[in-house]
Parts: sequence; structure tokens; C-alpha cells
Amino acid sequence: MPTSDHQHDLVVWGATGVAGRLTAAYLAEQYTPATLSLALGGRSRDRLDSVAADLADRNDAWEEIPTVVGDATDPESLRAIAERTSVVCTTVGPYTRYGTPMVEACVEEDTDYCDLTGEVNWVRESVDRFHDAAVDGGTRIVHSCGFDSVPADIGTLLVQSYASDEYDAPCETVRIYVDEVRGGVSGGTLASMVEVFEAASTDPLARETLRNPYSLAPPGERDGVDPGAQRWPRKDRLRSVWTAPSPMAMVNERVVRRSNALLGYPWGREFRCSEVVTTGRGLKGAAGAGLVAGGLGLFTAAMSVGPLRSALQRYAFPEPGEGPTEAETEQGQFTVRTLGRGTGADGPFTVEAEFGADWGPGYGATARMLGESAVCLVREEVDSPLDGGVLTPASGIGMPLVGRLRDVGFTATVSEATSGDGHA
Repeated sequence: MPTSDHQHDLVVWGATGVAGRLTAAYLAEQYTPATLSLALGGRSRDRLDSVAADLADRNDAWEEIPTVVGDATDPESLRAIAERTSVVCTTVGPYTRYGTPMVEACVEEDTDYCDLTGEVNWVRESVDRFHDAAVDGGTRIVHSCGFDSVPADIGTLLVQSYASDEYDAPCETVRIYVDEVRGGVSGGTLASMVEVFEAASTDPLARETLRNPYSLAPPGERDGVDPGAQRWPRKDRLRSVWTAPSPMAMVNERVVRRSNALLGYPWGREFRCSEVVTTGRGLKGAAGAGLVAGGLGLFTAAMSVGPLRSALQRYAFPEPGEGPTEAETEQGQFTVRTLGRGTGADGPFTVEAEFGADWGPGYGATARMLGESAVCLVREEVDSPLDGGVLTPASGIGMPLVGRLRDVGFTATVSEATSGDGHA
């Protein structure tokens, strides 16, 4: 039964796509009608009913799962969906093309919202257009609740919370290491990447958003000391390993900086953060860093040229809606490590967090991260001074999300860093 006056606690919008179907499957397996009033949303009644029937067949607790039909380009239909639910959890991308009307509908109807976008240009648009109205309505619009950007944002929150408790001081610098990633990529993810490069080629604001490391900060606060993402192979001083640029740094670093700003700069106005990919030690690590940096550079260059971008999308990328099977997502895994360094009353300290799971990061793990983010919003399990706005996982939900993810099998640990790995 619904836990509010709404018809549904939670609508998974885009439930017939790869990410939406996996999120819906996870929620139907993890919860029952007695604990979560779940509905599936999309534009095709037949496809929605097929997914709903399949999930009900696979989970004895569900006799049926309701479906709601709307169109991402029809604001009226989206308002009708938002009006009937407490939380909309959306996987419908590319968000630059399809995401704005649903955010607007949720703000108008005071309906909480979460998504898994990594399209930083669109998040900036959402901030500029909807943050003030969401604050006024007490509506939580929480972007980037998947692999972009929960591990980075929540990992930073873990080390900062530990530093505050143990040393009564924040970490002045946080470094996020993508240590291990194994999993597939869908056509929808690649289509979102195409949209980012398309926007940058035509929209000066999108280009400024990608150029400025503080572009997601509140208006008037979009500058600072952080130089932005690493671009070249580098031997890391903290861990004595080789590192390469991270393709996710473009969004994750900005999300972490927005968290700091929204929370009132508890980590300081000169707080710095960066995200990198680790490739190992010695010559092998150096060579790996060079290969990753070179490959990422070539890909970025190709995606920045219109005809090459179109050719890649047409001939090399899978179609939107295509992606890893459920079995393939269960075979992946990831580990993201976060090191924070600060200075307390007794001198410098280093804190280490590890966040990971034994599922493919883009889909199996993301379905769980997004699903549990939505459940936190449904049940108002939120540790935040903010009642509404365009928020981040750390500023909009906070530590309750850590607890939920631990309960469903994620690793989320934090402690003082040891000296055995060159940290401290």
C-alpha cells in the first residue's frame, strides 16, 4: 500500500529500457506490495504490461504491478504521473533531450525525483531553471544517483564524516581512485555521451559548463582553487601507483563540489577533489596509464568532430535500448577508493573509504543505487539540512543511502588510512 496520500510511492519512469528494466526488477525482488507501492512508467502500454507481467511472474509477492503511460515530450501526461506519485525515479535519457519536462512536472507537483544522469551540461540547466522553485516547494530533485555519481559523492561524504568525527577537521583534499571496473555499456549510455558533445558543439553555456570545474556550484560561486580534471598519466604521490584521467571525472568532480557548496562549505572553500583511474605500479602501470590516457584522448577528439561523432553513433555504438543482459550485469564488479587528507589539532591525517560491489557498475550496481536512492526519498530517510532544491546524492540524501546500500550487499567502509599502501 502507498505510504502517503499518493496513488503510488514510486514510479520507475522508463521501465522498458535497459536501466529502467533492471531497476524495476531489483525493486520488485527486494520489496513487496506491503512495503512499497511500485508502478512502471513509459510510453508503450503493451511493452510496459509485458515487463510488469514478467516481473510479477518472477516474484511471488506481486500479483500484478501497475503501469502508467505518458510521453517524455508531452508535459501534460508527465504532470498527471507526477501528481499521482510520491517519487519519480527516471532512467529516460538522453536527459539533455528528454529529461527536462519530467523535472519540471515534478517541481510543479511537489514530487520528489531521482535519476542516473551523467550529462553535466543538463544538470547545469536543471540547476539554473529549477533549483529555486524546488527549494520553495520543498521538492528534492536528486540527480546522478547511479555509478555517476554515488561512489564519488558518497565516498567523499564518508571520508569527510569520519574526519569530522575523529579529527574535528575536514579533509582539505580528496582523491577518488577508480581501482577496478568490469561491466558492459549500453546504447543509452553512449547516446547520452553523444548528447553532451553535441551540446558542447552548439551551446556556449554547455561549453562553459564543461570548461569550468565549478560550473555546478550555485550562481555567484562558480570559481575556486581547483584546477579541474587530470589530463595526463601521472604517478600518484599518495599511493605510489600510476594513474590516468577518468572519463567520469567531468561529472563526478563537479557533483562533489556542488555537494560542498549546497551543504554550506563544511569542507572549506578551498577544498579540492579529483578523480583518476589507477593502472598499477612500475613500467606496466606507466604503460597502462599511457594507454588509457591516449585512448580517452582519441575518443574525446573523435567525439568533438561532428561527422566522426555521427559515424561512431551510426556504425559503432549499440542502439539505445540495447545493452548487457541481466546475467552479464551480475558478473561485473567495481571498486572505488577515496582518500581524504586534512590537518587536525595533532597534525596531518589521511582517511580512506572503499565503495564497491560485485555487480556491473553501469547496470547491476546502478539499478540498486538508483532504486535505494528512490526508496530513501519515499520513506524520507534523509540526513540533510536541505528540504528541497536540485541536489546531489550526498547533499540530498546523505548517510541513510550508505546504510541501505550496505544492507543490500555493497562495500562501504571508512577508516584511518594505513601506511602499507603509501597513503600516509
